[in-house]
Amino acid sequence: MTHGIVNTPELIRAMTEDADIQGCLPQTLEKIAKYRYAHNFTWLGRPIIQWPQDIVAMQELIWNVKPDLVIETGVAHGGSLILYASLLELIGSGEVLGIDVEIRPHNRRDIERHPLAKRTSLLEGSSISPDIVAAAREAARGKQRVLVVLDSNHTHEHVLSEVRLYSPLVTKGSYLVVFDTVIEDVPASCYPDRPWRPGDNPKTAVRQFLSETDRFEIDRDLQDRLLLTAAPDGYLRCVKD
Repeated sequence: MTHGIVNTPELIRAMTEDADIQGCLPQTLEKIAKYRYAHNFTWLGRPIIQWPQDIVAMQELIWNVKPDLVIETGVAHGGSLILYASLLELIGSGEVLGIDVEIRPHNRRDIERHPLAKRTSLLEGSSISPDIVAAAREAARGKQRVLVVLDSNHTHEHVLSEVRLYSPLVTKGSYLVVFDTVIEDVPASCYPDRPWRPGDNPKTAVRQFLSETDRFEIDRDLQDRLLLTAAPDGYLRCVKD
């Protein structure tokens, strides 16, 4: 790789086709899931609960798309919300709408007191409830560029409902990002106290969703560059109005 130049497609392809790398990936994924690797990081003071590779990927997408609105389901501590807000602040426009079934008081307080709070708003309730979906649609009304990130309940049925409800809000050239599709690729023992598991998770929902629509395609170029991601097959580019 030449200093200051992004890797060539040929080198990236060779990396993804390297049998030694591909052979160790499943064990690596299992190990880092076991140790809750995603919980190691913060963004501007807020726990982000994302892998660094995916943080970089979201930076690239938001910088390139320059969305007027980012809708995120699954707020938790607000780290991703603040990540997106910080990028929009650099761009100079745009806002983030965070949706969660439960926004704990201390998280709400810290998000609303954050220096980037002016670019964020919060909705508390199930992401698939009619009133919350209606509010999200209203927020997206008139926006030219809308990007959606799904990162809440990771069961197949919930994510399938989310992608069906929120995908119409995504504009051509933007993205629908579905996190934690990696659950399909690790043993059920990695999530012993959760209702999701291999066969019942965001990736299975994405597969079904993509069989129902031609508006979205997996951004495999982005995925291949990441190599390690919590969202394999989850970066969906909107290719049609």
